[in-house]
Order: sequence, then structure tokens, then C-alpha cells
Amino acid sequence: MRNRIINNKYQNSTFKLSNFPLIRLAILFIIHYSLFTNLSAQTTANKAFKKEKTSAGNEARMAKEEYIQKYKDDAIKDMLRTKVPASITLGQAMLESDNGNSKLAKNANNHFGIKCHNGWTGATYNMDDDAKNECFRKYKTVLDSYDDHSDFLRNRTHYAFLFELKSTDYKGWAEGLKKAGYATSPTYAKDLIKIIEDNKLYEMDKLLKMPEKEAEVAEKENPKKIEPPAIPAKTSSNPPKTPAITDKSSNVPIKKNEPISSKGAPVLLNNEVKYIVASKGETFYKIAKENNVNVGELYTYNDLGKDAILSPGQMVYLQPKRNSACVQYHIVKAGETMYSISQEFGIKLKMLYKKNLMNLGTEPVVGQRLWLKANKKEGEK
Repeated sequence: MRNRIINNKYQNSTFKLSNFPLIRLAILFIIHYSLFTNLSAQTTANKAFKKEKTSAGNEARMAKEEYIQKYKDDAIKDMLRTKVPASITLGQAMLESDNGNSKLAKNANNHFGIKCHNGWTGATYNMDDDAKNECFRKYKTVLDSYDDHSDFLRNRTHYAFLFELKSTDYKGWAEGLKKAGYATSPTYAKDLIKIIEDNKLYEMDKLLKMPEKEAEVAEKENPKKIEPPAIPAKTSSNPPKTPAITDKSSNVPIKKNEPISSKGAPVLLNNEVKYIVASKGETFYKIAKENNVNVGELYTYNDLGKDAILSPGQMVYLQPKRNSACVQYHIVKAGETMYSISQEFGIKLKMLYKKNLMNLGTEPVVGQRLWLKANKKEGEK
């Protein structure tokens, strides 16, 4: 009996949640609210992080259409300067820089993966590639990267054959780059051609000047119309060396076009090779500087030695002449030489000798037929 009283007393004095339903509900609400608030906050933070990450990724990554619109003018400028097709330059840049999204393109404006090599004195950027911490060239602008890439091709002998191709032969260029060892990928040429054709980059190769939007700006800055150079008057002491408009012997017009540059003397085309007509007082150095060409290259392009003297009216090629002309043959006239004929038709002097089975240094006779396109056959007159 005494134990029962004690137990009842203990039970009555013990705190029970069941005796306080409102307090119990309040505690349960606090616990659930705390858990929900923490979960909600974590979910919101995760969503914000994902949104920020996605937004940053979209902002940083460039689509191929955007890349083409942004850099096509740079590729055209480079083509007009170096004769490397704009489709090849832009296509290679898209392929090798992942449309400008590669680490090297973003951090160093290097869109072709050109490494430092010996003799590079410009800025550098180091990153892991084939080996740890390799040295790559770094450029101020993307155009600098394009220009350096084309100069890289121009100044290496194993790529020289590419410049004998037409500027519209993007397939020949792509296959030639692979043949010359530019890339190790067995599908490099195929991949490059696909990029060019899928995006119609080959349309740029047909241009002889910058697109109209830049021409309009130039017109506003300099409203004076640029005309082709006037043919200098003939003098007995210094006959002009201007090119003929047609080859009367074959009655086929030589390919010539309107000026394609307004810097210095107007730049013309002959046999798909750019040239200018020298005016009085001009020098090889001045022409080289105005047209962004190495003065030594000017001598080479024109089959001249470094002691050559420039005459008014003389044709000066800004690119390598071609291995053949766009006409079949030419009948030699009085006063013409192998050199003057090679300049007139935009064909390399050595190739002119080779096509006609003649020894270097010999000269043709008046009335002789010189083959300009195909090679002369043995015994053929």
C-alpha cells in the first residue's frame, strides 16, 4: 500500500508531454521548420551556383557562327597580304582553337598552337601540352596570330609549293598542309575541308579587296577615287616596262583587275599575283614598307639581285610569281628579253627557261614562240 502511494506520487510529479499537447505541437513545429529552412536554403544556394556556373560558361564559350563573324575580316586582311586563302586561315583557326574557346586562344590570342621555337622574341605563354610547361607564342591581337601563322608558312621551304596553288584551291591547300607535315592527324585535311564547306568559307577566297563596309569607311576618310596608275609616257632614255593588256599572238586577255589597296601605289593583279607599278622616286625599301613585305622577298619575287635599280613604270611583284601563265604562248617582239617577258606574264624566270628548254642567261630571237603554260616538247619549234 505504501509503495503504491509512493508510485502514484512519483507519477503525478513527473513531467509528461502527453499532458501538454500544445507544447508538444510547438516543439514539433520548431523542429520541422528548422529542417525545412536549412534544406530550402541549401537548395536555393545550389540553384544559384548552377545558374552562375551555366551563365559563366555560356558567356565564355563562343559559337562557330560568332567566331566567323568576329574574325573573318582578319582572315581576309591576312589573305590580301600573304596570299594564304582566307578560308584556310579561318578554317584552321576554328579547328585548332575550338572556335576560339581553347585555353591558349583565350589566354594568349594564339589560335594555331604555334610554339615558341628558336628565335622567337615576343611574349610567351606556358602550359602543358606534349610535354610539361611548354612555351607557346603570345599575341596582342588575334590578327597578330593570323599574320604570324601565314608568315610561318611563307618562311618555311617545305610549304613553298602551296603558294603555287590558286588562292581559290582550298582543297589543294588543305591536302598540301597535311602532305607537308603540318598536322599528325590522318583526317586533318578532311576535317579542315568540312569546316570550310559547311560554313562556305571559300566565298572569302574570291575577294580582291576588303568587304564593302570597310571600303565605305575608307571612302569617307578619303573621298578621292583611287584610279589605276597611268601608263608613263614613253621616252627614248627610259622606256616603260608596263604590262600589255592582251597577248596579240594568242588573242587571250591577261588577267588584270582594279586596284585592291589604297596604301601607297594601287595594287593590281596579273596572273593572280599582286603587283604595283613603280613611280618616280620610289625605292624597293619604300614599296616593301608600304605593302608590309620583306625587302629581300621583293628582290626574290622579281628575280632581281640586291643591287637592282628601280625604274619608273617597272612592275614590282609583291608575291611569288607563278610557274605558268594564263596564256599558252607568246611571240617574241623586238626589244623583249626573257626577263621582261617573265615580268609581263607573271611567270618565274627560271620556269620560263625550263618550259622552253633554254639555258639560263640565253635570250630568245624575234619571232620565236615562247611557251608560257605548257612545256615545249623536244624538237618543237
